[in-house]
Amino acid sequence: MMKTKDIFQYILAGLIIIGFFILLIALVYITIPESNKDLLNLVVGALIGSFATIVGYFFGSSSSSAKKDETISNIVQQNNTPQ
Repeated sequence: MMKTKDIFQYILAGLIIIGFFILLIALVYITIPESNKDLLNLVVGALIGSFATIVGYFFGSSSSSAKKDETISNIVQQNNTPQ
């Protein structure tokens, strides 16, 4: 069963990824005023960093590490359950 923390992490990751792609599409089709370009570069950089972190977590070694931790926790719970 998923914990509330896990659900929140998945929702937040989904929102960041959706925002990343919406921003990329907007950059292609919308002309940005010269006065806002620096701010936009900052936001795009932050989203790229967040996107890379999310992809690294879900498809990198962090994902298998989290599964390992969950398996160990389940084994410990089974061994501590009175029979």
